[in-house]
Amino acid sequence: MQSIPRANSQAVGLAPVSSLTPSRVLSIVWPSPKRIEGPNGRTLQLEFRTRLSLPLFTGGKVEGEQGAAIHVVLFDAGTGCVVSSGPESSAKLDIVVLEGDFNNEDEEGWTEEEFDSHVVKEREGKRPILTGDLQVTLKEGVGTIGELTFTDNSSWIRSRKFRLGLKIASGFCEVVRIREAKTEAFMVKDHRGELYKKHYPPTLKDEVWRLEKIGKDGSFHKRLNKSGISTVEDFLRLVVRDPQKLRSVFALL
Repeated sequence: MQSIPRANSQAVGLAPVSSLTPSRVLSIVWPSPKRIEGPNGRTLQLEFRTRLSLPLFTGGKVEGEQGAAIHVVLFDAGTGCVVSSGPESSAKLDIVVLEGDFNNEDEEGWTEEEFDSHVVKEREGKRPILTGDLQVTLKEGVGTIGELTFTDNSSWIRSRKFRLGLKIASGFCEVVRIREAKTEAFMVKDHRGELYKKHYPPTLKDEVWRLEKIGKDGSFHKRLNKSGISTVEDFLRLVVRDPQKLRSVFALL
């Protein structure tokens, strides 16, 4: 009777059975899943560090409050510190448009799939919703968003609001789960509404209705014009020189 040859585990590239620990067996049967933490067990997250200047209008520049640049960071959720070294600190990021009601209930987190499922695409026959510099590269964990412009308003989606979202670009940090970022929800209005937009801060040469609480062609606006107050500069001059006269203008309304 011919003996059955025994398999030589080393000949076929396998570790000897005697050296297979329980953890080693599990690693062979179930390969390690994609990590959800960064190096050394850190939980890494992206974040917008600048609030947007609102309201936003189609065709207008997306910028931070008072015209500031919009900064984004990659930080360690455990320490609150910016991740300033390692491959993650120089990753490239994609800027996307999200539905305004994304993650309203659960502020603790979401999966990558949930985030992607709430990305808003352009309407049929329309241009991409957001145009401009749609990527930003981190430098030592910090990035600055470039020129961005909305081409469509937000009135046609369920929540009637958008959010800006930020995610790691394809090809970067693929074995590390880095949580995406989102802004607060906001409306994007048709550019025609910009004709009535307030200025923050207003300039001296702005018409007086650019100030808060004074509506264009409203009763305050008309009364001020009749009193010779047509610009912000006129208004401020009267505040300093004759505040009583200014009070009387409003008192007559």
